[in-house]
Amino acid sequence: MYKNFIPQRFKDSINVLLGRAKSIPITAPFKEESVYLCPTCSSSVARFNRLPDFYYENLDAHGHIFSTFQVETLNYLQYSCPVCNASDRDRLYSLYFQKEISEIREDFRLLDIAPSGSLQNFIKAKYPHIDYRSADMMMEGVDDVVDITQMSLYRDNTFNFFICSHVLEHIDDDRKAMSELYRVLKPGAKGILMVPIVLTLSEDYENPEAKTPEDRWKYFGQDDHVRVYSKRGFIDKLSATGFTVTQLDINYFGAEAFNKHGIHSRSILYIVEKPAEF
Repeated sequence: MYKNFIPQRFKDSINVLLGRAKSIPITAPFKEESVYLCPTCSSSVARFNRLPDFYYENLDAHGHIFSTFQVETLNYLQYSCPVCNASDRDRLYSLYFQKEISEIREDFRLLDIAPSGSLQNFIKAKYPHIDYRSADMMMEGVDDVVDITQMSLYRDNTFNFFICSHVLEHIDDDRKAMSELYRVLKPGAKGILMVPIVLTLSEDYENPEAKTPEDRWKYFGQDDHVRVYSKRGFIDKLSATGFTVTQLDINYFGAEAFNKHGIHSRSILYIVEKPAEF
């Protein structure tokens, strides 16, 4: 039976990243007066749930070759909301919507690829009159069944905004997927485009020999991933597609907001924009 623990090498990495001079248990309870707020469901909580032990177990068992604790936007100690299950990424996106998109016209069209249930509920509640479309090739319950590398269902220049979060690392031809997202976005419109980024990498890492689930856990950090992104590699691909890329960090959102909503100080939100036509 799996024991509820985090391997010591992961604990050591956490303490280094958090600047702790000595090791302390990461399962130590929060002080009773500590209260966080989930911006996705508006719930006040004593703590957010940490990243499930399932990930630590598999990363350790398969000898993952990169440090998970060098992933750019990941709060492994405060990962998900205990009320709505919003991940730290979902909470970051919710903050962006609250900060940047106060009102939306009824003809506003939003495409959400492989939607998060908690974020989907947030968007539909906050913007009930928009034309919201969820899409995926395998997920049940979406509005449209589409292959992100060939979205012939949608015409050119259709959407005012899209969300594509942690999808491209599953796609063999990620450049084709990026070009399709660019095609269906209206000129001057924006989108959220996020992937897991390992900050120690200078270029994207792919290994065509990694075919089995075990190999993919080892090389890519999950059994259905096909690459690990570097920051420069990701931005270069987006720029080559034609997107203008804006990085929104703690200076944009504010340290108080990151702390209050359980978002790691190392988090970056990537906003892509299709240049307007003149």
